[in-house]
Amino acid sequence: MDKNYMCYCGLYCENCATKAKVEPAAEILYNEMKKAGFEDVIHFLPNGAEFWEFLKAVAEDGACVSCQDGSGNPGCTVRICAKEKGVIMCAFCDNYPCDKFTEFFSGYPMLKEDNALLREKGVEAWAQLQDERHANRYTYSENK
Repeated sequence: MDKNYMCYCGLYCENCATKAKVEPAAEILYNEMKKAGFEDVIHFLPNGAEFWEFLKAVAEDGACVSCQDGSGNPGCTVRICAKEKGVIMCAFCDNYPCDKFTEFFSGYPMLKEDNALLREKGVEAWAQLQDERHANRYTYSENK
């Protein structure tokens, strides 16, 4: 488990479809296009240069890091609150669950159980679950 991908809300970035599926696909697409010589002609296509730089960045650097490292919505109320309270994950907050999670629970129904696991058994048990999911190519998009 890479602790850099732990999100305040209790999600784990490596189980996000962007990280698990889009980034590897972008790397393949970028490498195949580069091999085919697109780098030399991409600027002739409308917005080609911008697309190429975007694709290259996703392929080489990834689409994002965790919200704790600055990715994601800077206006996320969960993130803002967790930072203000100094909690590494909301499940450890005395006020959890709060009204900020209503939207998260509807979009990520497993999050309620995942955060209960965090509170009851700690980060190691939660990390094991996330690692198992990641090994099985699980993504959160499967729950929507």
